Amino acid sequence: MLFVPVWDLNPLKKVRFQYVTIGLIVLNVAVYFGLETNLFIPVPPGLIEALSPTPSHVAPWASFLQHLPEQYKLLTYMFLHGSVLHLLFNMIFLFVFGDNVEDAMGHFRFILFYLACGVIGAIVYSAVTEFTEVPLIGASGAVSGVIGAYLILHPNIRVWVLVPFPKLPFIPLRFSAALVIGAWILYQFGAAVFFPSQSVALWAHIGGFFAGAALIAIMRQPGVPLFDMATGE
Repeated sequence: MLFVPVWDLNPLKKVRFQYVTIGLIVLNVAVYFGLETNLFIPVPPGLIEALSPTPSHVAPWASFLQHLPEQYKLLTYMFLHGSVLHLLFNMIFLFVFGDNVEDAMGHFRFILFYLACGVIGAIVYSAVTEFTEVPLIGASGAVSGVIGAYLILHPNIRVWVLVPFPKLPFIPLRFSAALVIGAWILYQFGAAVFFPSQSVALWAHIGGFFAGAALIAIMRQPGVPLFDMATGE
């Protein structure tokens, strides 16, 4: 683990409250504890397989087109998580970076953006991964899209992160978003190329990230600047 973001000094400008971001967090938490554990109801048999895509069934693109009725899994998979830590880290990143991306787009566009990044992340992962029979789950592709959009919007904003050090607890440090997110995406690339793992969908992170970085340019509200550059200056 490279770092854990905890806060950014970046107030909202266009929306009064990040309803969608908080709603997505609540939904993900509710799905995990309501459906994927035995805390409230027995876990339905085959739940993961029923709601998550298996890469060999999604890629290549021709196969995707031939199986459109089954591709709802490209949406439902992003609300499932493999463990509490998997859920926690995804929701932390969404909480820190999601509000300002929602602010730049508005509530409805942000919903479409989030889902689109998750779908694109799943397709990229399915096309590249060697673990083609392992179901894909997690909000990482969608959340990575939020991270990519934040980089394009606010590279100069200062972000507080908890950085692990050997034999020491997490230490809070503050860096620019460009440095924090740049280090994060380089780590994703390095790990995907040199240390591929069936337990972490790194190519979904990468695909979602670049989808978000591209989509923010066309989905942001009129007058919202990119790269922290205010209009009219």
